This record gives sequence, structure tokens and C-alpha cells, in this order.
Amino acid sequence: MDKDDISSNLRDQLKRQDYKPSQVIDGVRLIDFEFHSDDGGDFYEIARLTNGLITSLGSFELKQINRSRFNPGLIKAFHLHFKQDEVWTIHPSEKLLVGLLDARKDSKTEGLQMRLVMGAGKCTMLYIPRGVAHGGMALDQKPVDVIYLMSENFSQSDPDEWRLPWDILGNDFWEIQKE
Repeated sequence: MDKDDISSNLRDQLKRQDYKPSQVIDGVRLIDFEFHSDDGGDFYEIARLTNGLITSLGSFELKQINRSRFNPGLIKAFHLHFKQDEVWTIHPSEKLLVGLLDARKDSKTEGLQMRLVMGAGKCTMLYIPRGVAHGGMALDQKPVDVIYLMSENFSQSDPDEWRLPWDILGNDFWEIQKE
């Protein structure tokens, strides 16, 4: 069977599913790590440190650890930092749609946008370099807690928190993709 065996009124609407990895913003990294679950609960390791540096990230010096809650239906986007890098992780039982935009002038991937899903059964860390705008939206009908590691301490008197409109990539960016 091939395309010619499909009804002519449907044939032109056929498209092949694309499983190739999407282009990645320069410096952004997704790092898989182990998740252990048994009848008593679960465990996963967020980071190992050597002299203040996160081993899996090389030169990332950990200065602060935070938690942010994403309530269902709320889009928390977009913001970026000039001085700090971040690492995000969520529990594999949760599901977060993450949006990224390379806002760095003269970056190899300047203007590139990414959509990815964190959690959803996988245990990953997302490294977000300074200058990459980021945000997220809970995909299930329950809150998602993001544990994030920062390379700088937060200052309320001089916050390194720079906002862009939530719909800078179009309001359809945050819509669930319909197949």
C-alpha cells in the first residue's frame, strides 16, 4: 500500500510524522538522569557537587536553589537573565510545556525558538544559559513544581529578571498541537 491507495480527497492532507530531533538553541542542554521507584515511593538525584560546581554541567557554580509552582492553565513566560544561568527539573509524574527563545544578539541560534515537554515519565534537567528567554505551562490539570538551580543569588533590590510578553512567539505557541 502507498499514498495512491488512499482516497483522493484525503491524499493531499497526508503528512508524515517527523521524529527527527528539533534544532537546539546553542548552549541549551537536556541531561537525562536516573529515577528510582519502588513500592515505597521514589527517588532521583538532582545534582552532585564538587567544589561548588555541578559535576554534570562542568562550570556551573550553584549559588541558589528555588521552587516555582506552575498552576494549571497559567502561562509563566517569558523572562531572561543577563547574569545567571538556570537548571530546571521536575518530577517525572508531572508534565510541563517549556518554551525557549534565543534572545542573544550574534548567537549562532539567535531567534531560534524551542518547545519541549519536561517530565512525562522522564527524569531530565534543562540547562538554560543567560540570554535565553524561558517560560512554561502545566499540561495536566494539576500544579507542576519546578525545582531550579541558579548560578547567581537573587537580589530583590537589583533583580536579574527581565520580562518579555507571554505571547512574543504568538499566542498559538502555547496551544496544544493538534495532529
